[in-house]
Amino acid sequence: MNVFSGIQPTGAKHLGNYAGGFRQYVATQDEAATEAGEAFFCIVDLHSVSVEHDPVDLRERTLDLFAMLVATGLDPERSAIFAQSHVTAHAEANWLLSNVTSFGELRRMTQFKDKADAQEFVSAGLFTYPVLMAGDILLYQTDVVPVGVDQRQHVELTRNVAERFNSRYGQTFKLPRGVYPEIGAKIMDLQEPEKKMSTTGGTEAGTVYILDSAEEIQRKFKTAVTDSGREVLHAEDKPGVSNLIEIMTVATGESIEAVQSRYDGQGYGTFKSEVAQAVIELLQPFQQRFHEIRDDAGELHRLLAAGAEKARAASQPTLDAMYERMGFVRLS
Repeated sequence: MNVFSGIQPTGAKHLGNYAGGFRQYVATQDEAATEAGEAFFCIVDLHSVSVEHDPVDLRERTLDLFAMLVATGLDPERSAIFAQSHVTAHAEANWLLSNVTSFGELRRMTQFKDKADAQEFVSAGLFTYPVLMAGDILLYQTDVVPVGVDQRQHVELTRNVAERFNSRYGQTFKLPRGVYPEIGAKIMDLQEPEKKMSTTGGTEAGTVYILDSAEEIQRKFKTAVTDSGREVLHAEDKPGVSNLIEIMTVATGESIEAVQSRYDGQGYGTFKSEVAQAVIELLQPFQQRFHEIRDDAGELHRLLAAGAEKARAASQPTLDAMYERMGFVRLS
């Protein structure tokens, strides 16, 4: 079983990234090893330039993200952890696959509509980046794509593109399937629980960053928006408390029912404080490991280079097959 997932380096990483991404990566890394497969985790820096960005920030955030991925449990000896721009097969596959992707499919992508509405200048890259994402996945003969639920539409597009290529040019790609976390798939903003926790669309006070201090985490949970009443109950009409319950399940591994039972009759004050403490205990080991890795520039670059080498070797046979089956003259 081969695993692939990618994450953009832009923006400080937060609790939602951990809940919907990092912890899934670690679990699927283990599954891939158990089933004699390979795992590939990509820092999708090429995706990040589809919107206006600061080059210095992109460079630093790429290194930060690599350190964060390792700190939260990915093992560079077992998985290929690499930057997308270090493996040129991704850009090449993007162009080849863009010719079996329709304008209509891209126009219907929800994330493009949302991002385009928020910007004055809309790049062609923003419109076509789902094709780049499809190439990211398909190059590694991927079986499983662990992602957040907001990426479901992109995984479905990837499957459609793969099926169309296979139909036109012969069997080339596996059809990957998305794997989405059942609990904690979408952590919401603590101040605006109807919105996803985000570094771009959320609030600063409602976003819990993985590198936040214990004091900052306590403060953010103390002021978290709750709902009317005092019941700690996961319900559709209680989005604030439901979000806190899901965060507790992510931090402790408990079920929703167990959390509700433990805090029955205790009210929101105690609950918010203890959710904060559970998050602090979850994040502190990650923070320590992050700084150890990030502060060793030589080792960090060595590991990035090793990951890129693994990814190049794994992706090249698929890229070669794409060129050959589409009719390009190849030089020996």
